[in-house]
Amino acid sequence: MLRKIFALTLLTTSVLTAGNAMAADKLIVSTWGGSFKDLIDETIAKEFTKETGVEVQFVTGGTIDRLNKAKLAGGTPETDVTFTTAHVGYLYANSGLFEKLDMSKIPNAVNLVEQAKVSPYHLGVWGYVYTIGYRPDLVPKGETFTSWNDLWKPELKGTLALPDWDPSHIIAVSAKLSGADAAHWQQGEAKMKALIPNIKSFYTDDANSQQLISTGETPVQVMLSMNAYSMMAEGVNIKLAIPKEGAILGVDTVGINKGTKHADLAYKFMNIALKPEIQEQVAKIYRGSPTVTNAHIDPELAKLPGMLTTPAQWNATINTDPQLRAEKTAEWRQWFSENIMSH
Repeated sequence: MLRKIFALTLLTTSVLTAGNAMAADKLIVSTWGGSFKDLIDETIAKEFTKETGVEVQFVTGGTIDRLNKAKLAGGTPETDVTFTTAHVGYLYANSGLFEKLDMSKIPNAVNLVEQAKVSPYHLGVWGYVYTIGYRPDLVPKGETFTSWNDLWKPELKGTLALPDWDPSHIIAVSAKLSGADAAHWQQGEAKMKALIPNIKSFYTDDANSQQLISTGETPVQVMLSMNAYSMMAEGVNIKLAIPKEGAILGVDTVGINKGTKHADLAYKFMNIALKPEIQEQVAKIYRGSPTVTNAHIDPELAKLPGMLTTPAQWNATINTDPQLRAEKTAEWRQWFSENIMSH
């Protein structure tokens, strides 16, 4: 009788322990809010939960806000996995907030394009461009924006919006138009200052960017391609132009938070993010460029401005080294704030 009671006790304890483990097992992901959180939820997270049975929970916020929270958390991270931009990923890594990746646990990474092999700590999950987005009904008739130089045309006075949190796009463009590159960005200072009369506003985030162009307050923007396509799907009259000098490459990345207690799940999540089927969904639904070469993209989709599906298209972009961007971010923002935004 005692044996039966003991056995029953062990069984009950085992069941409760297993149940508690399952209840506690969830992967917490740090990302942006809005459509980008929806993108991850509908593609990567959905497949992850399907394959593992583990729930994905999101913590959302702005790029720099989330970085600052991670710094405060230190070795006891709030999240297990973090999505961020390529250059801000370096700020995580340099602060000891990302695990050095064991690539043997991410077999799908073997198919990454070169531009997505960002660092030993974070990898690209989709690409996009920052380029010229405009309202054809609100700019001078016939304007097509064949060159970045077109942003400086006098007839575009008071029409342009730029992001306020990251001046690297216009800094790289101004440097290139001045015969230099982002590493020698000071050579483009005069060019940037000459743009001031055409600048109407500085948008604070993706939602603000979309609001400003949809209302027509700023009918021209240096704009994230994925946001433009989202608005086109909603019926807003926007066009994207790819200047002859090339659009500005952007790569969003994923890394594993150092100190996570769910490292194995985090690796599983990263590997799923790089599955060709998932990358195809990202391209189809949200117009994010696949970062793996074995994703098959519909030819009509591949023709869209800003979609990167071949090595030639990736290589034709203006690609500022993300490590350089990380090093220069504070300096660039200060100069931009004092010399451009204050006017």
